[in-house]
Amino acid sequence: MKKINFLITAAIFALGFTACKSTPTEAEQDAMSLNNYVDSIENLTPVYTTNNWTALNDGYQMRITKTETTMSTLSEADRQRIEASKTKYATLKTNYELKIKEVEVPVKPSYRIALRNGLFGEGVVGDDMSFSFVTGANLLDTYRNFVNTVSDNRDLYTREDWDEIKVLYEALDTRKNTVEKEAPRGDNTKIAGLKIKFAGIKGTNRGGTKGEENREAKDKAPN
Repeated sequence: MKKINFLITAAIFALGFTACKSTPTEAEQDAMSLNNYVDSIENLTPVYTTNNWTALNDGYQMRITKTETTMSTLSEADRQRIEASKTKYATLKTNYELKIKEVEVPVKPSYRIALRNGLFGEGVVGDDMSFSFVTGANLLDTYRNFVNTVSDNRDLYTREDWDEIKVLYEALDTRKNTVEKEAPRGDNTKIAGLKIKFAGIKGTNRGGTKGEENREAKDKAPN
């Protein structure tokens, strides 16, 4: 019995000694933590947002800082594994940053949408160009905003812009014919004045823009 107890005690002692020997050092633990963390990022389902990437990067920076302070005590094999993790992380970082730019940078609206929003308000002009948002009550204000906006930006419009403005103006006029009887007394006279103002602006600036673009095209043409 004493012999059996002695053998068990000896076995436990031997196992304990082996365990102590196999326990990783602090530097090795830091290295494993870094390697495992980079692998976990690689295996994550990507979420391409700045907030998500900031959190992931904070975790990496904390681990790489700890690893670099103890790297000198590591074996060559462990140092090579760390370098491999750093290379892998750099690739992940580049991919995340590119994807985040694609997702988070707003898509620039087409010139037609931007122009319509500026002249009539965000999203009110539908694809059918029915101008159903225009009523007798807001007809004068709609013309006034349209003409004043065109006047303020006339030097910025391209020929393409002016072509779209012409289409929008004609659609507004069509809607006017439907709702003008509902407009307050005196509004139609004021609208007539705005129409004269618009005709003068369009006649001067639209023609000038086309002339400038034609001259530029001619200048660029080979002799």
